[in-house]
Amino acid sequence: MIDQDTINKITETARIEEVVGDFVTLKKRGSSLIGNCPFHNEKTPSFHVSVAKGIYKCFGCGKGGDSVHFIMDHEKYSYPEALKFLANKYNIEVEEIVQSPQNIEAQNARESLYIVSEYAANYFANELWTGEDGRAIGLSYFKERGFREDILKKFQLGYSPDAWDTLIQSAVGAGHKEEYLEKTGLAIRNDKGRLYDRFRGRVLFPIHNFTGRIIGFGGRTLKTDKNVPKYVNSPESDIYHKSNVLYGLYHAKKAIRDADNCYLVEGYADVLAVHQAGIENVVASSGTSLTTEQIRLIGRFSENVTILYDGDAAGIKASLRGLDMILEEGLNVKVVLFPDGHDPDSYMHHVGSGEFKKYIENNRKDFILYKAGILLKEAGTDPIKRAGIIRDIVESIAKIPDDIKASVFIRECSGLLQVEERILLSELNKIRAAKFKKTSGGNQPQTSQYQQNPYQQDGPPDNLFENPGEVAAPVEQVETTDHNLIQEREIIRLLLAFGHELVTWDKIDNMYIGSFIIQNLADVTFEDEICKLIIDTYREEIENGHLPVASQFIKNEDRRIVDLAITLSTSPYSLSENWENKHNIYVRDESVNLKATIFGGLYHLKKNKIGKMLTDITKELASETDPVNQEILMQRHIMIKGVERDISKYLGTVILK
Repeated sequence: MIDQDTINKITETARIEEVVGDFVTLKKRGSSLIGNCPFHNEKTPSFHVSVAKGIYKCFGCGKGGDSVHFIMDHEKYSYPEALKFLANKYNIEVEEIVQSPQNIEAQNARESLYIVSEYAANYFANELWTGEDGRAIGLSYFKERGFREDILKKFQLGYSPDAWDTLIQSAVGAGHKEEYLEKTGLAIRNDKGRLYDRFRGRVLFPIHNFTGRIIGFGGRTLKTDKNVPKYVNSPESDIYHKSNVLYGLYHAKKAIRDADNCYLVEGYADVLAVHQAGIENVVASSGTSLTTEQIRLIGRFSENVTILYDGDAAGIKASLRGLDMILEEGLNVKVVLFPDGHDPDSYMHHVGSGEFKKYIENNRKDFILYKAGILLKEAGTDPIKRAGIIRDIVESIAKIPDDIKASVFIRECSGLLQVEERILLSELNKIRAAKFKKTSGGNQPQTSQYQQNPYQQDGPPDNLFENPGEVAAPVEQVETTDHNLIQEREIIRLLLAFGHELVTWDKIDNMYIGSFIIQNLADVTFEDEICKLIIDTYREEIENGHLPVASQFIKNEDRRIVDLAITLSTSPYSLSENWENKHNIYVRDESVNLKATIFGGLYHLKKNKIGKMLTDITKELASETDPVNQEILMQRHIMIKGVERDISKYLGTVILK
């Protein structure tokens, strides 16, 4: 357990924009920061961060909370794990029970996989720097390749002895269970039930997740035997899903954001070489073909990708394949082709860091020029092949979701391929129409995702937090027609926004707006369960001499309360400064006349409740046959109608008789 004082220190120190900014590229918009949501796929930002309130909210999938909740949602951490993560980020000391083999075994399975992976990384690194074989074989190999020691240490590279079970023996001796060595793929069990090391006689490249924890390894053999695979990688596990991981992203994410560009290479050594050249905004696809999930990871930090693939035929084909996938995700792509079959690693060591950087800067090509140049060179003067190439290039342009960008590329391609622009546009429309027909069956009108409302719902579904280990999928908007719910939520919003401010009207002294609202709700019963919970909690706190603040509900143990508090404390919209600065249009701030704001909320709620009461009485009158009871009901109707008239008069509405 972590004591409350430490929890308070962590939550007070952790700045929401810094915590979220480690994972999402945020841009200023009004009083908020916005970015693409890390919890669901989107190209139009609907993810908002309020620095003043210390919260985040996605108006697409509904996720919301404070810094602790963000780490819990993003990293699938428990509450204590998220607190420890933030404590480590801000160098806050947290007292913990000393780890022992028994305590290690008692860890939950997922955490145990992280722990044993970290142990293995330290073991391999120690073997590289202090082991006899590690220094003679592994370290010598890296130095022969021209890698500096600081680069090797930065990426925690290591070496595994060429023996059957040295890691297993060391890990088990330190208290780790064979079960977790096997589940991470560090150990393999043969048909006879014997456990042996997966990585033997190899240099090791640890693979880090987004937050820097070790989740897997890539091992390169140093043997020349062709029967031995050059690379062996960790298998899929509960903590390692290779299609969702980019090698080097942990070390590159800040540099990608700062440079607004990501260099994409093919292998582990390429990442190291580019880093050594002084370029840190570089990642690799972790020994796999590029996946959509990996592209979306890049898209969180930059819309610009520069591919640095091998200059041989295989590398060129790989770059073209990855290029189309990147375009589909709406990113901008450039390509650098290295001379004489070099890859980034070999070329950097061939010409040195300075010349390597100059070459990249001077040889970036737009994807149209790159792809067209390669394909036209292959086709030569063959008209049939050239026609096929033109279609191939237009198919790439058709993958670009931004219509303006696509039209620019069509125009550029027209001059390059010496084909009329209208012909290329016609071909583009055919390809898009065929794609639409294939995906939708042709039954729905075509709508670009950029024309859809990115704010797809007023709030997340009620069961959003029932299974916090899963990412919530975007939910279709259901328009709220329940005026009672709308008015109840408006009262909650007013309490959260203004409850801590003093009443400044009608000569009322020393009363907070929160207390004023609660007093005026004495005759009102809330029907929505979550709204009622918040009102009851607010009333109970006031009766105990405490005035609640919004942060209490944002940090509540009930995630339904947290979500509603976040939803009502944030908005996807902000008022442009141009309204006042350029157009001299002034929009009244509701805080300027708080009396009107508060009374408006209270009276609208009561008018809605009274309207429901009148409807119920009318129904009773229709079915009542006893004259005495009819008279009683009529008197009630007249009385309540009078109250409604007074409220409507205040609100400035007209009652139709």
